[in-house]
Amino acid sequence: MNIRTDILLRAYISFGIMVLIAIAVLYKMFTVQLVHGEKWAAMADSLSTRYVDVEAARGNIYSVDGSLLATSVPEYDIRMDLYAPGIELDDVFYSKVDSLARALSDFFKDKSPAQYSRSLRRARSDKNRYFLIKRDVSYQSMKKMRTFPIFNLGYMAGGMIAEQKNKRVLPFDNLAKRTIGYKNENVQPVGLEGAYANYIDGKGGKRLVQRIAGGVWMPVNPDMDVAPVDGADIISTIDIRMQDIAQSALERQLIESNADNGCVIVMEVKTGEVRAIANYTRVKEGVYEEKFNYAIAQSAEPGSTFKLASYLVALEDGKIDTGDIVDTGNGVFRVYSKAHRDSKHGGYGEISVKRAFEVSSNTAVTKLIHTYYNDSPAAFTRGLHELHLNEKLGLQFPGEGKPLIKTPDSKTWSGLSLTQMSYGYELLMTPLQMLTFYNAVANDGLMLSPLFVKEIRRLGNTIERYHARVIDESIASEKTINALQDMLLGAVEHGTGKGLKNSLFKIAGKTGTAQMADGSAGYRGRRRYQASFAGYFPANDPKYSMIVVVQNPRNGYYAASVAGPVFSEVAQRIYASDMDMYQGVAGSQLMQASVSPETKAGSLEAAKTLYQEFDISKPASKDSTLVAYNDTEAVRGKVPNLIGMGLKDALYVLGNAGFKVSVNGKGKVVNQSLAAGQQLTDNLSISIDLK
Repeated sequence: MNIRTDILLRAYISFGIMVLIAIAVLYKMFTVQLVHGEKWAAMADSLSTRYVDVEAARGNIYSVDGSLLATSVPEYDIRMDLYAPGIELDDVFYSKVDSLARALSDFFKDKSPAQYSRSLRRARSDKNRYFLIKRDVSYQSMKKMRTFPIFNLGYMAGGMIAEQKNKRVLPFDNLAKRTIGYKNENVQPVGLEGAYANYIDGKGGKRLVQRIAGGVWMPVNPDMDVAPVDGADIISTIDIRMQDIAQSALERQLIESNADNGCVIVMEVKTGEVRAIANYTRVKEGVYEEKFNYAIAQSAEPGSTFKLASYLVALEDGKIDTGDIVDTGNGVFRVYSKAHRDSKHGGYGEISVKRAFEVSSNTAVTKLIHTYYNDSPAAFTRGLHELHLNEKLGLQFPGEGKPLIKTPDSKTWSGLSLTQMSYGYELLMTPLQMLTFYNAVANDGLMLSPLFVKEIRRLGNTIERYHARVIDESIASEKTINALQDMLLGAVEHGTGKGLKNSLFKIAGKTGTAQMADGSAGYRGRRRYQASFAGYFPANDPKYSMIVVVQNPRNGYYAASVAGPVFSEVAQRIYASDMDMYQGVAGSQLMQASVSPETKAGSLEAAKTLYQEFDISKPASKDSTLVAYNDTEAVRGKVPNLIGMGLKDALYVLGNAGFKVSVNGKGKVVNQSLAAGQQLTDNLSISIDLK
């Protein structure tokens, strides 16, 4: 054998050895992956654990009177470990599975016992350790399920896994829905829910989970979880009673006038606190829903309600006085090719400035502003800017529409802009921005930024307190403010708003009817109008200011007959229910009832005060059957006695005691899921039935 042959032989031998090694490796891989793969995969899964985030219960949102506007109610997805320690043996599981199936069927009434039994048996044969039984189960239902066969063996032994999640609910359904808002993943936050998410969200917890076969992660042991910290509570300025009044009055008028949309805002004059804010959009004929916050977000041409600002500037500049006479001629005033017309055919002739405002003469205001500012239009627009009408209000949540008050330097300024602006065209304002201006007039010149949130509380303790920001200490002189207040009162007593007059109290305000531009067709397109009324009451000592705006009413469009009735109804109902304003009819007497009226359970002191004010005999003790006295003191974690209470009182007491509540029915509380007197430290959830 020569050297070359020897080298080739050695090479063949080495190659053969390598092939044998490769075959051996492949064989081993085959046996590991296919023959013993399930065993090793299960072992690897059993060694894989991690912590996952647990959502905290979001804080509550309350109205200013303590009513619960938004809360988080716990719900559970119920799963089952079919090989939990207590049912590892087949004879234990199969001896009780049919009993469990029957209990589930009787409780949920969605499947027959046989269907439940088959699904449980199939899950057992599949070695499923994370079998879904039911989603979105309430806390009370989850507690009941723990008493079912197999599940009653305990958390670890019985295999029942309850995964908590928090469902956001609005106890008053659509009341103030857009203002309350929402916070959802991948959606821009809206309203208080979005603006105060950092407070409301709370701090998430941690849950230890283990990966089981199929890549599913199953909770390991609740004792190893890090509990989440619930979010802080928001105390809003909304008064739920006024909110209900505003929404119901607005909805009725929108249906009657067959309008596209509308809004109402009620503000407390001295504090700037918004008591009600209603928005409705037409979704089909006769049906309206809260789809968009027109009150805050929609900038539009306000029309004649803006005349108040025009007169303020002219009065403050000393150009006019309320007693001055203006000749409106035949009701038409031309500037270039534009004819400004009064709604009254033939015009008003010679009338005073005050009377021109009362009857909302377009001819008068355009003639006055043109006469005194045509040579210096910047002086007029500067006066409007000094009223801060070109500035956003700086609200406590995002979404405010941007106002527009043009100047002669604006690109769109024309020879008509001055007179057009004088009665509310070629400028943009939101209803809330306009109301803020009217509120300043009612407040003797003090302009406040509207307030929606009063406090933030955590565990009942105030951590933040808010007051309305002062925009301007005085928007005009005392003389000018007094003149404007007199003009606003006259507009209701003797002018376009006289349909709002009533015998109990005086209203001051201004109507506004504006033609809306029709897209690219402008004002030459189909006729669409916006009707509005802005004002305050009682006129002699203003407590509340309000604006009503209705867009594109199809059954009449004048503000006095479209927006006016809403303002009137809301104002009268608020006045009648506000003891600070309503003093009763002088000299009237109440007939003494032979039997004291029945009241719902609630505050002892409040009931005593009410009986005293109406001079009604009240029982000597709390045990009387005539009056359901129940002086309930809220203690965190302690279940109060709610029987006999109305919903408002029950929600107030439960909220102060830290409970999350679900409500069924209407009327008085007739049943509560937790017995009164219990002291709880966790799972502060309760359901109440009303009838």
